[in-house]
Amino acid sequence: MTSPDPSGRAALPRTRLRGQSTAEIIHRVLRDDILSLKLKPGEALSEKRLGEQFGVSRTPVREAVLRLSDEKLVDVFPQSGTYVSRIPLQAVKEANIIRKALEETAIRHAAALASPTTLEPVREALALQRRHMRAKDAAGFHAADEAFHAAIADVAGLPGLWTIVRQAKMQVDRCRMMTLPEPGRMAKVIEEHEAILDALAARDVAKAARCIDDHLSRVLIDADALSQLHPAYFLLPGVTP
Repeated sequence: MTSPDPSGRAALPRTRLRGQSTAEIIHRVLRDDILSLKLKPGEALSEKRLGEQFGVSRTPVREAVLRLSDEKLVDVFPQSGTYVSRIPLQAVKEANIIRKALEETAIRHAAALASPTTLEPVREALALQRRHMRAKDAAGFHAADEAFHAAIADVAGLPGLWTIVRQAKMQVDRCRMMTLPEPGRMAKVIEEHEAILDALAARDVAKAARCIDDHLSRVLIDADALSQLHPAYFLLPGVTP
């Protein structure tokens, strides 16, 4: 049994350490907190405090933080401190170019190979998104969104492609979590996903590619608008952290 930290984070239970190092678990938890915006861009991180929260020494915390630094999710300033990185606007744009290229490839393959049976996981993910929208659960909605796109890669026979996309789009995900609570945003995403699914079901390769392109193009519009609304959260091109 673990005792909760005042922050709400419990120390790591021993049973969770099997097959993973303490640093790996801490990295995953902190990474999820950063991508979900539980840890805000610019927020200070204390290795000592994190060690107390997780119930571990500072060594695995430091290892996790260094890995997050390599992923551009935290900035480490010697003699100054460690902070959750601001969202680099140029990286969001580059990531979206990569994502669109890979997902368009996946959806073309998926549309050519689709069948009622293989599309069932895609339908299930979309149904789950609808439930999370009704519950106003942005985190659950985002997880179901991930499942929707992963299922399309599976239909295409390219599951490894989604692994690459997930790694590339971390900064995009941070923007996404800022927009999902907006009124009507989840409904719009579902509408776009329904169009994608219809194109896949019809095995219309060209239409499926257009739908995914339209769906993913919204990210760049959102990122520019968000950087104006929340300038403290973003790092603009040519500006150092």
